[in-house]
Amino acid sequence: MNTVPILMYHNVERAPKGVGLRGLYVTPGRFRRQMQLLKWLGYRGISQAEAVPYLRGEASGKVVVITFDDGYRDNLEHALPVLCDCGFRATCHVVSDAIGAYNRWDAEQLGARKAVMSAAELRQWVAAGMEVGAHSRSHARLPELDEDALYAEVQGSRAALEDLLGRAVTSFCYPYGAAGERERALVRELGFASAVSVRRARARPGDDLWNLPRVAVGGHHGPQVFPLQILTAHEDRHQ
Repeated sequence: MNTVPILMYHNVERAPKGVGLRGLYVTPGRFRRQMQLLKWLGYRGISQAEAVPYLRGEASGKVVVITFDDGYRDNLEHALPVLCDCGFRATCHVVSDAIGAYNRWDAEQLGARKAVMSAAELRQWVAAGMEVGAHSRSHARLPELDEDALYAEVQGSRAALEDLLGRAVTSFCYPYGAAGERERALVRELGFASAVSVRRARARPGDDLWNLPRVAVGGHHGPQVFPLQILTAHEDRHQ
């Protein structure tokens, strides 16, 4: 069965000295080489929304889904030009209450304030043909919330983004990948077409659209790991 790898990135930037979780950073040069490799291999880079027909088995082709978590400005500065050069599209999952601010949820833990795109920058991202997905309002751990707070985080993030961008937001990403049956059911009931987790594997047609696995692309990996993640069962064995 064909796989539909869903790549997970965070920062496309050189990791600052002493920062925590350096694996969240991929340098701009490495990101460019990864995208160029995918294009050379014959893959078409698509957004999460565009992937749904492939994951339902309604379409086929050599595609890879490109996602970025949190909405960092370096995605616009360093990733967008590469994506455009390759003719790829991608999805940036945005923490709506952090627009124009920074990563309040883990700045202290990581020892770094990372700038999140402003409203104007998000519009620039969309104008270039990219997708914006919802990633909650505050990057809360959704299973820890009561029903009202959970609804506010999920639906509130979508409402804010749709109001800002003037278009439907149909893709969701669980903060920290944390989601049980209750959280997945709400995302589905609210009408999101798909949702991604941090569960490691290449997605396949027929997978649960509201619990999709991803391939975490880390700056701490050697350059030989990326093609293994895409082309082999390297990630699938972690299911």
